[in-house]
Amino acid sequence: MLKELFRIAPKLESDGSFSPSKLALKLAVPATTDYVPVVYKKYTGAKSKIAVIFTEQKNMTMKNGKMFSTGNHPVEAILPMLHLQEAGFTFDIITPTGKPVVFEMWAMPKDDVAVNGFYKQYEAAFKAPKSLVDFVAHDLEMDASYAAVFVPGGHGAMLGIPEDINVGKTLHWAHEKGLFTITLCHGPGALLATKLIDGKFIYHGYQMTVFPDSVDKQTPMIGYLPGHMPWQLNEQLTGLGAVIVNKKADNETIIDRKLITGASPMAANALGKLSAETLLNSLS
Repeated sequence: MLKELFRIAPKLESDGSFSPSKLALKLAVPATTDYVPVVYKKYTGAKSKIAVIFTEQKNMTMKNGKMFSTGNHPVEAILPMLHLQEAGFTFDIITPTGKPVVFEMWAMPKDDVAVNGFYKQYEAAFKAPKSLVDFVAHDLEMDASYAAVFVPGGHGAMLGIPEDINVGKTLHWAHEKGLFTITLCHGPGALLATKLIDGKFIYHGYQMTVFPDSVDKQTPMIGYLPGHMPWQLNEQLTGLGAVIVNKKADNETIIDRKLITGASPMAANALGKLSAETLLNSLS
């Protein structure tokens, strides 16, 4: 009753999962973003494609057994893609088995014209993405066409992605071919998949920004999460030798070799600009 009174009770969805409380949405989901269009000198070369790996899973089972209604965070996906598109790059929209992309639609900034416009532009592709299974089987040989792999964040990036061997194969391919890997927030969970290939975590010693475990531990108090996380992302990454440089869920970004990362949804715009500028400079 008190949780209802103070608006911190997570919202029960029709499938039995929970989305964030009214208070959590007010605090964490603004109606607009900080996206401002940038005029880039558009890339016109052969390496114009970016493989974007999304989740196709919606519900995360928390430690208390409750399900969190998640997916990819729309801001974390779309703001970087807006910048990369403006810089002349195109996208392969991919999920592990070709099922539709799952977004945290409760996190969509309802008054942001650019974000909503981009979502509508790619809505058909989000509903009928490529299969990562097919991508690995047929497209990895086309490395001359690709500049980067992008894994958007959202808690859903921790569902099915870190344990997918084809994610591991794709990231190994990008690493070996000198492509950039771009990710943010909970998206770096995908990096864990690299150890599935030969037991080696290829980002050992890399500096990166990741959504802090300490913040995930606090958010159940305001009803953002319906319970505590089933596992801790930072703990897993640092245990394999990653060097996480941020302490806050802020707009911090960092590049280490060909890995570009951002700390949270607040970093999505900065990550997009950094990625676009870095890819253009690298390919010029």
